[in-house]
Amino acid sequence: MKDKKLKDETILSYDNYKDQHGAVVPPLYQNSLFTFESWDHIDKAFDGKYENFIYSRLLNPTVKVAEDKIAAICGGEKAKLCASGIAAITSAILHCVNANDHIITIQNIYGPTNNFISKYLKEKFNITSTFIDGKDVKNFENAIQENTKLIYLESPASLTYELQDLKAISALAKSRSIKTVIDNTWASPVFQKPLKLGIDIEVHSVSKYLGGHSDVVAGVIVSKATILDSILGNEHELLGAKMAPFEGWLILRSLRTLMIRMKAHQENAMHVSQYLENHDKVKQVFYPGLESFPQYDLAQKQMTGSSGLLSFELQTKDIQKIKTFVDSLTFFKLGVSWGGHDSLVYAPVISYLKELSPEKFEAMGINASIIRISVGLENYQDLIGDLSDSLDLI
Repeated sequence: MKDKKLKDETILSYDNYKDQHGAVVPPLYQNSLFTFESWDHIDKAFDGKYENFIYSRLLNPTVKVAEDKIAAICGGEKAKLCASGIAAITSAILHCVNANDHIITIQNIYGPTNNFISKYLKEKFNITSTFIDGKDVKNFENAIQENTKLIYLESPASLTYELQDLKAISALAKSRSIKTVIDNTWASPVFQKPLKLGIDIEVHSVSKYLGGHSDVVAGVIVSKATILDSILGNEHELLGAKMAPFEGWLILRSLRTLMIRMKAHQENAMHVSQYLENHDKVKQVFYPGLESFPQYDLAQKQMTGSSGLLSFELQTKDIQKIKTFVDSLTFFKLGVSWGGHDSLVYAPVISYLKELSPEKFEAMGINASIIRISVGLENYQDLIGDLSDSLDLI
């Protein structure tokens, strides 16, 4: 078995760690530093400080076990856990750009990422950006400037879940010596492996599916070793985006059930999306798993499944009726995050207009009638009944 490539389920579930007294769960190393027997021992450790246990801000045994599993399932050489998803995103972006560079990205990206690219980087470093419709590869090619250093992707994109052709975009970027970064949180490594399609850096909000229990805030960066080592020595270490040992232990716990959770999320979301698609009070459903989704063929080509996050547009534009629908739900709790075992509902208009300008909000193709739901692990018939009862009230 040593020479055989392990399947994802085995990578995530199997632990083979020595000197742990036969414990079936790797221990939690809840310590800040590691001591050494002598001057020579610690001196040698500093020759490879990102590979040796010296200080838990840089490397911790518990965290490293989780990182190794995530890197393996993503098809990357290395992974680095961070204190949050946005810490992973900003570290990856900063790795790729310098002052006066240019970034190409899509219109429907996560709100804080949008602000970081369009506002923070512009004001601090004169890094300019072009936001495009990412459905056509030609739009990326037409947006390239002489100083373009990064194409930042999110596929499927936020809220409306448009896809980008990852293989074609990565080929275009490589031909122009442009780095590519993707937020792969929606699909998770279970259903999409961007690194194998040529993308340079993959990031996740681990708070979502990789954590899966709504009890961890974390992020992760995955790439080849040379890129990760550079990020470790610069953005990660200098900006302090470290992962605490206990959170690393919780993530390791969650990874053991990632495969079965994702399959359950997908099954429930398919039932729910099909129900909503046929409801007379729903105008449209945004979910790449539906055959009616405009980019269904591309979804089948570059993903092996769909997750539990979807959006739908209500027929009504009456804000009071929209509020009634959201407030009347029982099993779909009102909250901003997603990807946990629990079902959640959110109306993006609540926060997006606080984070983005009205122009950017409109450019994303969303409005107050769009509702986002994270379909959890409850029985799908109960979830459909909950939606049905609330839709009857509007």
